[in-house]
Amino acid sequence: MIRLFNHYLPLRTLVLTLIEALVLFQAMVLGFELRMLDRGTPLPLLEAGLFTGVMLLMMTGLGLYESQSEPFRVMLQRLLVAYLLTLVVLSAIFYVFPETYIGRGVFALTTLFAAGGVLLIRLVFFRITDVGLPKRRVLVVGNGAEAEEVIRFLNDGVRGRTIEYAGLYPVASRSVEESKAQGYTRLMRTVRELRVSEIVIALRERRGGTMPLRELLDCKLKGTKVMDLVSFYEREKGLLKIDNLRASWLIFGAGFDRGVTRDVVKRIFDVVVSLLLLVITLPILLLAMLAILVESGLPVFYRQERVGQGGKTFTILKLRSMRQDAEKDGKPKWAGAQDSRITRVGQFLRRTRIDELPQLFNVLRGDMSFVGPRPERPYFVEKLLAEIPYYDVRHSVKPGVTGWSQVRYPYGASVEDALAKLQYDLYYVKNHSLFLDLLILVDTVQVVLLGKGAR
Repeated sequence: MIRLFNHYLPLRTLVLTLIEALVLFQAMVLGFELRMLDRGTPLPLLEAGLFTGVMLLMMTGLGLYESQSEPFRVMLQRLLVAYLLTLVVLSAIFYVFPETYIGRGVFALTTLFAAGGVLLIRLVFFRITDVGLPKRRVLVVGNGAEAEEVIRFLNDGVRGRTIEYAGLYPVASRSVEESKAQGYTRLMRTVRELRVSEIVIALRERRGGTMPLRELLDCKLKGTKVMDLVSFYEREKGLLKIDNLRASWLIFGAGFDRGVTRDVVKRIFDVVVSLLLLVITLPILLLAMLAILVESGLPVFYRQERVGQGGKTFTILKLRSMRQDAEKDGKPKWAGAQDSRITRVGQFLRRTRIDELPQLFNVLRGDMSFVGPRPERPYFVEKLLAEIPYYDVRHSVKPGVTGWSQVRYPYGASVEDALAKLQYDLYYVKNHSLFLDLLILVDTVQVVLLGKGAR
């Protein structure tokens, strides 16, 4: 993993992206040179950059950098869809800026070189990195359920992961004198014999001499990385695990940065993206409103009270996807799988996330940000505050139309789901940046196109 703008990215994915960016860029340059041979025309560097950027966005949005263990046929299908979407976007750019148009012949050659290059790169890259990429060997120091969970995670066999399980160093409850007498030689010998590069502390209780502090310090001084469970899961899973979270870790750890500059940049980003999306999706929004009106009549919009930044409530705006009597008893309910209250039009709107489009007006009004934790209803917030520690931390930033938990976890409809999603929300609150917002936007495209997590 490599940390970039406070966010952890797999090194393998980053390297693959850079290589494919070079291949895509060079594909258009080479196609142009072959097509325009001996004409003395300047190279289309701007057009090649546009093609590379849009193609990478579409490939990312279709999950081509997320799953590296899918069948070749599926990868080929997604690559084809990514290219077709790229053609649509570039056609719109060429229409608005005719001077960037470079001709069908160049595009035909570009397609040949780009598709062939990407497929060849992936076949070779995955084979090389699966065999030859060095792995970080992790020693788990601890006992009980925490240690077992880490071991299961390390042994789950995810392709492309550059981390592997080296062994368990069990730490039982013992006296301080026994720890001093036995801990150093045993731990150092274990690290050396197992060629350990990282140690993860998987202990719920760290007091009473159960953790060999001096020995762990010596391991760190000799170059072995030592991590606690929260930091380990933050890096590997992109979440802050509630079970192991302590207030002191939140207070003294890095992150949770705020500032006027950051707020101003994020607000400008919200307004620009929301206005752009409203213009692009206006025909879709009007058709959806008409479909709701024909199927179930007025009202077309659904207004509901939600909890926003600082615990303040606001009225959220959505397209109505349920029957008008969905909560006729007056008691709020989470939407469940195969919920009978959802209309036929509503099912489609929810699956494609079209019902969320009116929330762009909430963003323009300042109640919401484009990216952030999803706002919840006051009834559920009151319940969740009583049952889940640190739940109110998510209210320190503006809620969003989309968010880190939305692209990393399926639809939640229970206290357990709310707890799981909170762990992702805490990661976002701690590490949020414009870079992470852009990544979430790209992942949101994948969620919409592939229909992940809809209910």
